[in-house]
Amino acid sequence: MNPFKIFVVEDNAFYSEMLKRHLALNPDNDVQSFKSGSECLKNLYKNPNLISLDYSLPDMSGLSVMKEIKKNYPDIPVIIVSGQEDISTAVELLREGAYDYFVKTEDVKNRLWNVVNKIKETLSLKDEISLLKEEIGKKYEFRNVIKGNSPAIKQIFGLIEKSTKSNISISITGETGTGKELVAKAIHYNSSRAKKPFVAVNVAAIPHELIESELFGHEKGSFTGAITRKIGKFELANGGTLFLDEIGEMDLNMQSKILRVLQERELNRIGGNTNVKIDVRLIVATHRNLTEEVKKGTFREDLYYRLLGLPIELPPLRQRGNDILLLAKYFLDEFCKENKLPLLVISESAQKKLMNYSFPGNVRELRAIMELAAVMTDNDQIENIHIIFNSTDKTRDFLIQEDTLEGYTQRIIRHYLDKNDNNVVLVAKKLDIGKSTIYRMLKENKV
Repeated sequence: MNPFKIFVVEDNAFYSEMLKRHLALNPDNDVQSFKSGSECLKNLYKNPNLISLDYSLPDMSGLSVMKEIKKNYPDIPVIIVSGQEDISTAVELLREGAYDYFVKTEDVKNRLWNVVNKIKETLSLKDEISLLKEEIGKKYEFRNVIKGNSPAIKQIFGLIEKSTKSNISISITGETGTGKELVAKAIHYNSSRAKKPFVAVNVAAIPHELIESELFGHEKGSFTGAITRKIGKFELANGGTLFLDEIGEMDLNMQSKILRVLQERELNRIGGNTNVKIDVRLIVATHRNLTEEVKKGTFREDLYYRLLGLPIELPPLRQRGNDILLLAKYFLDEFCKENKLPLLVISESAQKKLMNYSFPGNVRELRAIMELAAVMTDNDQIENIHIIFNSTDKTRDFLIQEDTLEGYTQRIIRHYLDKNDNNVVLVAKKLDIGKSTIYRMLKENKV
């Protein structure tokens, strides 16, 4: 462990020695003392972890010294120690960036000791967070996370690699279940923003009246129910990446507000008067054809070109050849390990059945099929009878079972909810029915 470096800047020799000896009681502390502000500034290259600074120095004021420190080393905590208690001076110093303000009393030694321990804990926590982020980055090394050897997926690898070298916006398209969020995470955690937040938002899952608050935040009292300030997703993602999934479901009014934020690089929380600067890389995804949506007038053309950036179109699983078997084995092994089951083999007949299937639910559906197969088998091998295509079975058997009109309606809605990740807004649009109808049926456990 590196020593914790502390500068004590104090022209009173007795007081300086007292602080130095007290802080040096912890052998992990490396305490150096200086008699003037200029001496302290000349030694800043040593990168101290904390500076205890006398407010009244012979060559310059404590405020002037602190300003010079903050100009070149803004992250170094500075504690001002003064012989007099002056509230207005303390407020000014804290406003200028002082970590704390102490008056020279008998208690100052213990207060300084406590601050040192607090800063050490903060640094330790930052180190842990940094290590965790490094581990996350390794976890999302895209060639390890996105499985496949097909030409189609290798082309995606090339685009992901290009996307990590700049901050260009990314637009990901592809069918449901092709892994759009996984690709977005792979881009973020392999980019220069990897140590900053990755924030994902499913636009279609948020009610229309709440989407602005969710993305931009709101101030306390800005509307009924706003009992506290809420920080929006854009601010939470500051410095990092914001992933907006199903961007095609956003209404035109909200699209215009998103466009303004992207152009101005700032936002206003609902009910706020202050412009909040943001630095966010945007990755968007949709299963829709946005070019067609622009032609229909449901998606703004100016926003479309703003978001387009580097387009990545994910191939459906049925176009990835032997990747189906590679992924099937991967999901099978993963499920067995998680559930402490013996590893299983996929028989030739089961492999053939998988290769002949169209996978409307893509990679997500394949995972579910293999997990079910692992549960269904009674030996060490997956046979073709264990490969169950629920979506196909539902379609084939749908009209064989007699039912009432209401019963058929419930089953249709349930089928579409399963197929579209319980996305009520999307299903309502596809079936041309009201969202409230679906919400009501869900509440009454009818679907």
